[in-house]
Amino acid sequence: MTESLQQIAKAMVAPGKGILAADESSGTIKKRFDAINTESTETSRRDYREFMFRTDEAMKNYISGVILYDETIRQTSADGNATPLVEIIKAAGSIPGIKVDAGAKPMAGFPGETITEGLDGLDERLAEYYKLGARFAKWRAVIDISPTIPTNACIEANTEALARYAALCQKNGIVPIVEPEVLMDGDHTADRCMEVTEATLRSLFNALARHNVLLEGTILKPNMVVSGKKCATQAGIAEVAEKTITVFKRTVPAAVPGIVFLSGGQSDELATAHLDAMNKLGNLPWALSFSYGRALQAAPQKAWGGKAENVPAAQKAFAHRAKMNSLAALGKWDAKLEKA
Repeated sequence: MTESLQQIAKAMVAPGKGILAADESSGTIKKRFDAINTESTETSRRDYREFMFRTDEAMKNYISGVILYDETIRQTSADGNATPLVEIIKAAGSIPGIKVDAGAKPMAGFPGETITEGLDGLDERLAEYYKLGARFAKWRAVIDISPTIPTNACIEANTEALARYAALCQKNGIVPIVEPEVLMDGDHTADRCMEVTEATLRSLFNALARHNVLLEGTILKPNMVVSGKKCATQAGIAEVAEKTITVFKRTVPAAVPGIVFLSGGQSDELATAHLDAMNKLGNLPWALSFSYGRALQAAPQKAWGGKAENVPAAQKAFAHRAKMNSLAALGKWDAKLEKA
């Protein structure tokens, strides 16, 4: 089991490959579809995700794994063959994964802070997801920043839950992606983000150690150290790269095979540029790649617009974004390539 977990984790961060986060909840994907004037139904969600999974250029060359939502891992293809979408992903050489948390809920006694739920019954759900083909999972904790938060209680409660989830994943032969997201909402500086990110990661790896989680079979999905969206002074690309890597070197053990970033509301190209700048720093003990949702999907969603005749253009847009992020994961991206 240990060897298998390590093999899967290494494959998830293979050179030049990253993860497609296609695990939007029904509520979130409805907002995305509303923006392109498309009704969100079980069929339209399936059609949308299926065309991405069938984009061979992207899936075979640049995507190592796909995080699925509970609905999607159970769906079959639209072509009449009733092929499970999981099998389409595997046929492209990619690894199916599953989002297993039940979302962030208000934390009692701590105004403005949240705790991620979903541990009840998780052991049984993971066993079922393994049978459905999932070989990795994802759990997201949310840490917000204001002048008075986060509290130590919030950080510790969320990292403890992440560690309990990770241990259950590994018991079931599933690689855990641990995602402690420090939000970029607010007017805080990059230095404040750095402080909170460091405290969160320090707490996380202490919790993982307490729960005997195998780090070689675990992937970290963190935020980048960026300025808050409303901060008057925005950190530049080089500063974001330097601060982020500094925090990781202080807190992330070298035993972790890879770090796959969330895009966290950044624009497509900025998320790519930040990833590239970090990899250009070189001499890192872990692979640095991407686990983007919106930053991979915004362009294909817009090109698709809910119309079957637009699928080729949408697939082209998806393949382009996947390729750009693949280059960034290798430290070989250049802004000029965006126009090529």
